Amino acid sequence: MREIKPEQLDDLARGAGILGTGGGGDPYVGKLLAQQAIRAHGPVTVVDIDEVPADAMVVAISGMGAPTVSLEKIPAGTEEVTALRALERALGRRATHLVPIEVGGLNSMVPFIAAAQTGLPVVDGDAMGRAFPEAQMVLPGLIGVTVAPMAVADDKGNTLVLDTVSNLWAERLARSACVEMGCSVSCADTVMRGDQLRDGLVPATLTLAEELGRAVREARAVHADPVAAAAGMLGGVRLLTGKVVDVERRTSGGFARGEARLAGTAGDTGRTLELSFQNEHLLARRDGTVIATTPDLICVLDTDTGDPVTTEGLRYGLRVTVLGVPCDPRWLTPGGLDLAGPRYFGYDTDHVPLPPH
Repeated sequence: MREIKPEQLDDLARGAGILGTGGGGDPYVGKLLAQQAIRAHGPVTVVDIDEVPADAMVVAISGMGAPTVSLEKIPAGTEEVTALRALERALGRRATHLVPIEVGGLNSMVPFIAAAQTGLPVVDGDAMGRAFPEAQMVLPGLIGVTVAPMAVADDKGNTLVLDTVSNLWAERLARSACVEMGCSVSCADTVMRGDQLRDGLVPATLTLAEELGRAVREARAVHADPVAAAAGMLGGVRLLTGKVVDVERRTSGGFARGEARLAGTAGDTGRTLELSFQNEHLLARRDGTVIATTPDLICVLDTDTGDPVTTEGLRYGLRVTVLGVPCDPRWLTPGGLDLAGPRYFGYDTDHVPLPPH
């Protein structure tokens, strides 16, 4: 058990942005909202999975929508608690703990907003070990936990509680509502008991994000290579260092979709890397050959600073390094690949193991 204060969120947001594989929402926006909530209401308690009672009611808090929208439509900061209270009314009981649905960008921060406002503790873990674009892409689904009942809330105070026949239907209906509500909502869902957390979550990912962000910051401070520091901590492999030369991006169906092309520099001169994304980076082709796929992490970092570059932040001329990072092994099971493998997203390839270091 430990307390999180506003200043600790700098490292946590940086690390979560890297783990978010380009998605999960802008970590800077999420950090500012969480810092504001903690300053107003006090520090947030973070607890290890083993500290959660077996009969606890743990609720995942997240944002849904196209990350590009959050850059122009800043959340009000009330949506998380509004969604939580709507879910509690539907269930007839109160949450005892909150947890991030993913350790990506803004979505690693939003549970802290709700926790500060309600006094509830946050569990150190998440349901993905990265970020994924769709609500059913969670490890609890592999042990029979349902996404629904699922509550969504917008910045105006509108709420909707979905009770669906499957996790996929929860995603489909919530996504439709999200589009009508301005392509940006907060969600409370994927309710778990404390005794389900060990099998349903990736443990200690908030701690990992904070340590990762700190490692990048400290490497930068002594003029070491911050990207190498991140890769070393994550067991990542460098896919290419280069310059962004083309980005094609569109917001459709509640997602930011597109492709980016990088031209190699320094030791990668003459090589190219193409990235395909749906909120998160899902596929990487180097010189036309697929070398990394979802569910492994494809992380884009600023080459000089080691800061994460989100899919909505990709711009012509940016100098970046792309890392491939191994995912939680549960994603490589048949059930995990059915949920979040490349063929689910329409790519004509099976999962491709990352190249050796």
